[in-house]
Amino acid sequence: MHPFFQALKQDSQKLGLQLSDEALQALLQYQDALLLWNKAYNLTAIRQPKEMLVKHLLDSLSILKALPAGRLLDIGTGGGMPGMIVALTQPERECVLLDSNGKKIRFLTQFIADLKLKNVTAVQTRVENVESIQSLGQFDVITSRAFASLTDFVDASKPYMHANSQIAAMKGLVPQEEIDALAGQWQCETIALTVPHLDEQRHLLILKQI
Repeated sequence: MHPFFQALKQDSQKLGLQLSDEALQALLQYQDALLLWNKAYNLTAIRQPKEMLVKHLLDSLSILKALPAGRLLDIGTGGGMPGMIVALTQPERECVLLDSNGKKIRFLTQFIADLKLKNVTAVQTRVENVESIQSLGQFDVITSRAFASLTDFVDASKPYMHANSQIAAMKGLVPQEEIDALAGQWQCETIALTVPHLDEQRHLLILKQI
């Protein structure tokens, strides 16, 4: 058994999740692969397994209960957060992980192949690439942990949205001025998240077009 298996199981339960043993093992395989590739490719600034467990796995898992259903696009996925964590825990959901960084997409593509994952695809492209917008189509939910500006994230998401699509933006502090700037066009629900062992504010913003 993986040395972090019990810790991940207990902490995911604190988040209100009942993950199967298979899902927990897959999450830890992902973390192990990320640690291994990180030595050569610098995929994440976090290098300690315990810190990675909290700031990558648990942080991403904290959004699951509030995440809208349907086909998911993770913009600026980096090493796969939160998109790969969503895909590993919700095998019935189709997930597309998008990033312009070739090293990060190579890592994700290799991990997808190693685990023979059927519900997730990693795509190397810039979010504004017209061919990518046309080939990938529309999504029910668009998420990101990487965008600094909520306004920029909304603008990047629009071409991938249909009338009922929702944006799920992961944030630390609530960016109230950015939310106010979208008022009139977007309805925003702010959900406070509590991540075990993390003494920092975390919020999920769910945006719908008015």
